[in-house]
Amino acid sequence: MSDELVVVGLSHHTAPVALRERLSVPAEAAPDELRGVLETRALNEGILVSTCNRVELYGAGPDAEAGVRCLREYLDQRGRPDPVQSHLYERRGEDAVRHVFRVAASLDSMVVGEPQILGQVKHAYEMAHEAGSVGTLLGRCLTRAFAVAKRVRSETGIAAGTVSVSSIACDLATKIFGDLEGRRTLLLGAGEMGEAAARALAGRGVHLVVINRSPEKAVRLARESNGEARGYEHLASELVAADVVISSTSAKRFVLTRDLMKDVVKARRRRPLFLIDIAVPRDVDPRVGELPSVFLYDVDDLSQVADQNLSQRKQEVEAAAAIVEVEVEAFEHWRRTLDLTPTIVALRKHFSTVVKEELARTVPRLGELSAKERKSLDKMCQAMVNKLLHRPLTQLKDGVDDGEGPALIDATRRLFDLADAAAPEAAPETKTESTEHAAPALAGISLGLSHHNVSGEPE
Repeated sequence: MSDELVVVGLSHHTAPVALRERLSVPAEAAPDELRGVLETRALNEGILVSTCNRVELYGAGPDAEAGVRCLREYLDQRGRPDPVQSHLYERRGEDAVRHVFRVAASLDSMVVGEPQILGQVKHAYEMAHEAGSVGTLLGRCLTRAFAVAKRVRSETGIAAGTVSVSSIACDLATKIFGDLEGRRTLLLGAGEMGEAAARALAGRGVHLVVINRSPEKAVRLARESNGEARGYEHLASELVAADVVISSTSAKRFVLTRDLMKDVVKARRRRPLFLIDIAVPRDVDPRVGELPSVFLYDVDDLSQVADQNLSQRKQEVEAAAAIVEVEVEAFEHWRRTLDLTPTIVALRKHFSTVVKEELARTVPRLGELSAKERKSLDKMCQAMVNKLLHRPLTQLKDGVDDGEGPALIDATRRLFDLADAAAPEAAPETKTESTEHAAPALAGISLGLSHHNVSGEPE
C-alpha cells in the first residue's frame, strides 16, 4: 500500500508567540533538521514550515502512527524545557492534505488572505528538495497546494483589503493615533515584512525612518517609500524621536533590550512610545512593556484587528474553502490510484504472459502463417485479454473511490499472485503551478505482436 500523509505542528491557534519562537527554525537550518528527522526511518519524506505564526512538519510514510510519533518527539525535543505536547495538533490522510491546502491558500493564517504564506511554503518545499526529503506523495501534495492557492486568489476576493501581518500592524498604529499624518514612524528591518509595512505606511502621511543592519536595503526601501534611511548607529536617537516603532528584523536575539529602552524612556521624558513587534523570534524584550509610557504589542496582539478584517470577507472565505474541498477530493482520488495502477499493470502483464506462452506453443503447430494471418491471430489474442479483463478492471477502478477499493486490490494481488505489484517509484513533480487534476495513465503491456488498449474496453 502507498504511504500516508501526516502533519504535526503548532500555530497561532494553539501556541503563544513565546513558544512559537522557541521552536522556530531558520531557513538555512531546515535541510539539516529534515535529514535528522528522516534518519529515524519512521518517514520516507518530510517538509518543515517555520514562519512567524506556525512551525509544522509534513511527512509521508507507511505507518502514520509511527510518523506522527516521530514528529511529535522532534518538536518536543526542540521546545524543551517548555512543555510542547499540549500545544501540538496532528492531521492524517485526507485531513493532512486539507490542512496543507488551507495553509498554502492562507485560510489558516492569522490574517486570512495574506500572500506571504504561499512564498514561505514554496521556500520550505525548496529547502526540502535540497535535503533530498521530497518524494512522490509530498511532492504532488505541495505542487497541488500551490495550484490551489493560485486558484483561490484568482477565483475569490479573499485577498481584498488589508491582507498581511505588516498592514495589520499599520492598522493597529492607526487605531492608536486615529491619524498617522505627520507621526514619526521608525521601521526597524527592511526584509519582506518590513517592505510590506513600508508599502502600507506610504499612503498614510507618516514621517518614515528606516533602519536596517544592511544600509543598502534601508536606503532602497526608504527611497521607494518616500522615507529616509538612517544608520544603525542612530538607533537610540531614533527611538527617542519616534512615535511608533514597527520592528521586523530576522535577529535571533532581542534587538530592543530592556537596558536600551530604559535609557530611551528616560530621554523621552515619559512621552508615550508605541512598539509593534511583528518578528518571530521577537525583536523586543517582553519586559520592555513594563516600562512607563511604553505600549508594546507583539504579533499575537494583532489577532483582534485581523478578526475584524476577516469578518468583512466571510463570504469570500467560504468560497475559498469550497475550492479547497474540491481539490482535496481530486488529490485523494489520485492518491488512491497509487495502489491501483501497479495492480492493473501487473494483472495485464500476468494475462499477457499466459497468452504469449500459449502462442509460443501453438503457432509452430499451425505451419507457415502469412503476415495477415499473424495479424488476425494477434487481434484475437488482444480481444480475449481485453474481454477477460474488462469486468475485473472496471470493478477495480470503480472501487477506487469507495470503501471496497483496498480490499479488491488486495484480493486481486493474492488471487493472481501479483508479487511485483508494488507501487512504482516516481520522481516528484517540480512544477509549482501544476493545474493537472487527472490520475496518472495506466501503463499498457504489449503481447509482443501489436499494442492493445489499457482500459479493459475492447477496441
